[in-house]
Amino acid sequence: MAINLTKGQRIEIGLSKVGVGLGWDPNKGTGFDFDLDASAFMLGENKKLPKEEFFVFYNNQKSPDGSVESSGDDLTGGSSDGDDETLTVDLKKVDSKVQEILFTVTIHDFEARRQNFGQVRNSFIRIYNAQTNEEIAKYELDEDFSVETAVEFGRLYKRNSEWKFEAMGIGYKGGLQYFVDKYV
Repeated sequence: MAINLTKGQRIEIGLSKVGVGLGWDPNKGTGFDFDLDASAFMLGENKKLPKEEFFVFYNNQKSPDGSVESSGDDLTGGSSDGDDETLTVDLKKVDSKVQEILFTVTIHDFEARRQNFGQVRNSFIRIYNAQTNEEIAKYELDEDFSVETAVEFGRLYKRNSEWKFEAMGIGYKGGLQYFVDKYV
């Protein structure tokens, strides 16, 4: 059974292939579609990307070591009953320079569209076993991040050669560029 994550919670992963799924319902009101984006920042010991190619998102869908892969960009949500965008991580392939993989969710063009997570219906991000699809943990984005436009969801990190997951749940008023400036 899945854990509903709380900020700061740490869980043992015990898997070699991990999936991160992002889902949301399409905008049924007036205005623009909601375009949420899942991204992964593969960070070294200095909390920065070893190279720009270790930033996996809709315009760079695969890390140079082949360990993290994006399903691409869903521009409207609701494309499935579950995840609209996914990031798949093969922990056995992660480059030795990478000590943690940080997962973020942002709202594309939030300023011009005047959008925040509080307006997006049924938005969530979850972590699951990529081999069995069994859900391990989940965050409901619209409940905890009503005015934010960017969230550091959580991170996989290496401790004593074991991978663990920490739920971060830190919301920001900013977009993808905020995270790029922070980690590049």
